[in-house]
Amino acid sequence: MGRILTLQDVDFAVKGGSVFACGGGGWVEHGYELGKTAVTIGRPELVSIDEIDDDAWIATAAAIGAPGDLTDWEMLGVDYVKAVQLLQEALGEKIYGLIIGQNGMSSTVNGWLPSAILGTKVVDAVGDLRAHPTGDMGSLGLANSPEQTIQTAVGGNRQHNQYIELVTRGATAKISPILRKASDQSGGFIASCRNPIRASFVRQHAALGGISQALALGQAIVASEKKGGTAVIDAICKHTGGQILAAGQVKKNTLKYTDQAFDVGVVQVGTGKSAVKIHVMNEHMAVDNAQGERLATYPDVITTLDLNGQPVSAGKLKAGMDIVVFHLSQSQIPLSSSVFDPSVYPPVEAILGIDLHSYVLPRANTKKAKKG
Repeated sequence: MGRILTLQDVDFAVKGGSVFACGGGGWVEHGYELGKTAVTIGRPELVSIDEIDDDAWIATAAAIGAPGDLTDWEMLGVDYVKAVQLLQEALGEKIYGLIIGQNGMSSTVNGWLPSAILGTKVVDAVGDLRAHPTGDMGSLGLANSPEQTIQTAVGGNRQHNQYIELVTRGATAKISPILRKASDQSGGFIASCRNPIRASFVRQHAALGGISQALALGQAIVASEKKGGTAVIDAICKHTGGQILAAGQVKKNTLKYTDQAFDVGVVQVGTGKSAVKIHVMNEHMAVDNAQGERLATYPDVITTLDLNGQPVSAGKLKAGMDIVVFHLSQSQIPLSSSVFDPSVYPPVEAILGIDLHSYVLPRANTKKAKKG
């Protein structure tokens, strides 16, 4: 049976999702706004993939862009709903449920408002347990598919006449950059609904149980908050099986917003032999030590936390801040087919100027949710 999502679940989703956001994945206030609206005006329902008929249509609810402090973006809850409606109209059939491309500060709740208003189910599966910079990285291995698909985008800064509605058809690799450009034109952050697929495909290729994992982590965080920041950090590590990779002051943050709607740069934490360098493209994608050795690489979870245990977005990491760098190995999380798709890495590697693909575990696709 499905689970009706509640106001308490909103808190769990945002707090757990913020750890999996890896320095990106939306915006905390936006997540609370979306989630609280959804559970107040309707009854969004979380369902397991095992409860869904193989032929049911499932689409991805996503937000595209870099909603930090570097752009004048605006996105409303109705934009997520309108994006689903446009996709249904283009498909000519009803969307049964929505998955998300990634967990994040707001993206964990991307499918909740359409569920409350349109009745689509919130499917407990994700394109990526952690947040990532490109839509292709959460596309369940469809990034290089020649098959035509549909993607929609809705939103923008109304006051600046930047509101956009967009419906595109074509191969994913060709139309995903169009939505990325639309995000930039809209002010830097836009809602999308994309890539309608059958539930059988989701069952085979998604990271199953990804939303439940964010909710469970959030619950563990909430349970520890009254004991202080150290207890919260300990709870995150204990619940996930992760570790603190580094700790120290932020010394430098070179993040810049690009016209492809990416925040790109390097964050240095600490000094001397204990310093680490975090490579950022919207999210924390890799960590090197002072000797240039790789300590962590996508799809590992890499998250910066302040000393209260609060995840800090990459764009908000300022020189002088004391932080810790949390790390959860890819071997300990469910991975989708996207992670093993070689076509998703070159565009990101070209922008970052580092190797990512060589560090992906050469193992069978593991989609079963980790217990705990």
